[in-house]
Order: sequence, then C-alpha cells, then structure tokens
Amino acid sequence: MLYFVGLGLFDEKDVSVKGLEVIKNADKVYVEFYTSRLMGADKEKMENLYGREIHVLDRQEVEQDPWWLEEAKEMDIAFLTGGDTMVSTTHVDIQLRAMELGIETRLVHGSSIVSAICGLTGLQNYRFGKAATIPHPYTSTRGNTIISETPYDTILHNRQMGLHTAVFLDIDMNKGYMTVNQGIELLLKIDEKRGQNLIKGSIAVGIANAGSEKPIVKADFAENLESYDFGSPLHIVAIPADLHFVEAEALVKLAGAPEYILEEGEEN
Repeated sequence: MLYFVGLGLFDEKDVSVKGLEVIKNADKVYVEFYTSRLMGADKEKMENLYGREIHVLDRQEVEQDPWWLEEAKEMDIAFLTGGDTMVSTTHVDIQLRAMELGIETRLVHGSSIVSAICGLTGLQNYRFGKAATIPHPYTSTRGNTIISETPYDTILHNRQMGLHTAVFLDIDMNKGYMTVNQGIELLLKIDEKRGQNLIKGSIAVGIANAGSEKPIVKADFAENLESYDFGSPLHIVAIPADLHFVEAEALVKLAGAPEYILEEGEEN
C-alpha cells in the first residue's frame, strides 16, 4: 500500500490523527520538501513527534526516478507532503505510476492553503477562479530577463469573470522562496509594460505563515504591499475581483484594508 499523507500548513503538529496513525504504522516513511514544506518544523522535529525515521526525497527521486515506489509492492509506504496531498500534479503523477505498478493507494488529506486563504481573509471560496503561479524570472540565451506573463493573464481573465485569484509564489532550489513583495513587483512590471493598470491601484492581499499562531495577513493597494514586511516564508497572494460587502468588511477587519472599500462592496 502507498499512503499519500498531507501534513498541513505550518509545523509537525498540523498532521491529522489519521495521518499520524498511518505514519506510525507504515514500514517506511518518505517526504518531499520541494513543492511545499512545513516552515515551522524540520526533519528532526517531525521524527521526534512521529516516532519514525523519515527519508527525504529530492526532486529527481520524485519526478524522474521514483525508485522507492517498488517498495510499496511489498511494504506499506507513507509518502508525506506539505499542505494537502494531491494539490500538486507531481503527486497525482506518482499515484498514477503506482497504480500502473499494481500498487494500491490511499489518500489522507491535510489542511490546505487553498482553503486557509478564505479563512484568513474572509474572501468567499466559491468566488475563486483559476489559480496562478508566479515563477522566478530567468535569463534567456540572448541575455534578456524574461518575466512570465501567464499569471497576469490568469488574473485578468478571472477579474473579467468577477472571480478572485489565488497566486502561488515560486519555490526554487537555487533562487529560494519568492516573497509577496517580489511577486507584486513582477505583476506591477507587467502592468507597466502593458499599460493596463490591472494591478496598480487595485486591492491585493498578502499572506505569510498560514497555519502558525501569528500569520501575517495584509490587504492594501498592490503597490503598497511591495514594501510591506511579511516576514519569513511561505508567502501567497490573493488578488480579489469586485468585493461582496461581507468580503469588504472582512478585509478591513481581518487584513487592515483601506476602509474606502466598504463603500464599493457589492450586495450580490
């Protein structure tokens, strides 16, 4: 059996009781930290609480050469991930590979940033459209800095449909964890390039350390968030569309948004 266990948002204590039981009873326990990770915990803390040795898999061992899957033919293997399992397409691919090998799989879900955004900001979950991810810029073969405009297009499409956008921020082994500040900066650069003012002058929400005792949640004009101190990662951004009046009130009271948005909140 191959068990996929979501560990939750922040530290080793976020795991569910069911997930903890699976971890304790598994023959071997593996974890990957490159799609997400528990910023309030490390391998040692996890091993102390779970009472198990944990083997850390690198990206190649998950995406290119998942040799450890063969072990699940004869043993119970627990594969741990931050957040909720199967949120990353990488994990779906692993499940499909396991099924092709005749390995039975089970999912143990954990808390997810997708739902935490709604709880922390008051933005209503059914009003979110397609999510976007801002990757780190890269240098082309001609020496030009390339900024992906795909997340901007996603925000634009969602806004036209009256939908909010959850904007994930890149995690790169070499470039590190993208911050709210960097993500907003990149969106503003695309704004300036296109002359659309989709981002500048609009309300954006930055979130840091969701799941911790003191998460940081700040709503303001996007250009003001560029210099706001969100502290240590992990960070995520939400770009709202037109706000329902309850959402507007929530952003003011929960995230310190400018009170003028209370006058613009819609009743429908």
